[in-house]
Amino acid sequence: MAFLALRRWLGMACALTALAICMPGTARAAATESNAAGSTVVELRIDGPIEPILAEYISRGIAEANQRKANLVLITINTPGGLDTAMREIVHAILTSNVPVAVYVSPTGSRAASAGYFILLSADIAAMSPGTETGAASPILEIGGQPIKVDETLNRKILNDATAYLRSYVEKRGRNVELAETAVTEAKAFSDKEALDGKLIDVVAASTQDLLGKINGRSITRFDGSTMTLNLAQPAIVAISMTPRERFLSRIVQPDAFFVLLLLGVLGIYVEVTHPGLFAPGVFGAICLVLALYAMQLLPVSFAGLLLIVCALALFVLEAKFPTHGVLGVGGIIAMVLGALFLVRSPITGGGVSWPVALGVAVPMAVIVIIIMRLVMRSFRWKQATGKEEMVGQVGEVVEPAGADGGPAMIFIHGELWRAVPQREGRLTKGERVRVKKVSGLMLEVERVESKS
Repeated sequence: MAFLALRRWLGMACALTALAICMPGTARAAATESNAAGSTVVELRIDGPIEPILAEYISRGIAEANQRKANLVLITINTPGGLDTAMREIVHAILTSNVPVAVYVSPTGSRAASAGYFILLSADIAAMSPGTETGAASPILEIGGQPIKVDETLNRKILNDATAYLRSYVEKRGRNVELAETAVTEAKAFSDKEALDGKLIDVVAASTQDLLGKINGRSITRFDGSTMTLNLAQPAIVAISMTPRERFLSRIVQPDAFFVLLLLGVLGIYVEVTHPGLFAPGVFGAICLVLALYAMQLLPVSFAGLLLIVCALALFVLEAKFPTHGVLGVGGIIAMVLGALFLVRSPITGGGVSWPVALGVAVPMAVIVIIIMRLVMRSFRWKQATGKEEMVGQVGEVVEPAGADGGPAMIFIHGELWRAVPQREGRLTKGERVRVKKVSGLMLEVERVESKS
């Protein structure tokens, strides 16, 4: 009986095992059938200036879409522009993607200006919502958001570089090269209708679903010259967002945040050095400084800007040491504001520290550094309050005169007995009052205190 029961249990176990093995295969078959029935669209979002962490996010999203073997990557965009290096990284990811990429200026009222224009025209499908704009992609050099003039040769060099880069892929996308270049050479901007009529974009759509419906079944030519038909039946949209790390770092690499972190780091270290033992300013300053150094690796930081900020800090310290009636302090504020405006270079669009932040940080920084430095200098003049040095200047009384052989006398001071010798010739006698002039080890050098009549 026991043998028959064991056989029965073994048979049930085998049946359950076979069922467990077959189930995953059935699930995979069902999933494959479901995927075959529909399509996958990976959605990414550009909303704000084009910067390195955003470029990392877009590149990661496109790579993930390729791993998923998605049918389309949809990048919705609303940007005033950004850094040239970040823009080129995004364009490279679009051009080399195995999955077709659609860039969609949305929602209504959005724009794809400057660097965003380059990204829009690099896509397999360029689309805009009604009431959006693109273009205005002339390369400019800016300081703190304010354009500066450059000589004709440098300006022509920048223009030629930008237009050549644009032509390198716009022509392969089958778009209007001549009109596309005018956004760079003449800073022209285009409404959605103008861009469509000028063959800069492929479609105007009121919504994401409208866009996917309009391009479903459309035949496109890829960047490598191959052709394919978009299959977007029953699209399942998978939105990929920034990771917490990317969101945090995207804030750090903003020029304003970088400038503030840099100064907070310097200020924290400065306070810790001048007031050792506080710990908190040093720890906070070190963290801010490390974050600023990380951002410095990603941003096009100007050495001239850093030098001006160092010069400003030096002027603040000198203002605390010398009575210049604020001349050095004002000079330091001017140097710091200029340093902030020069701090981040951007060859395509502005990306520098804004005027309000530059001025709003420079003035409080000047006040704090000058006040701290003056407190430090004042502390140097304070009388020593602890240790042997505090005895200098104190008055005591001789309780045991000097020996006949010229040995030291004993004086009573601060509730203690000390050996003492006079600085001048002569012997100390009992009851005399003396003032400490110097402490040499365990011996005091004293002088007699003249008694008042």
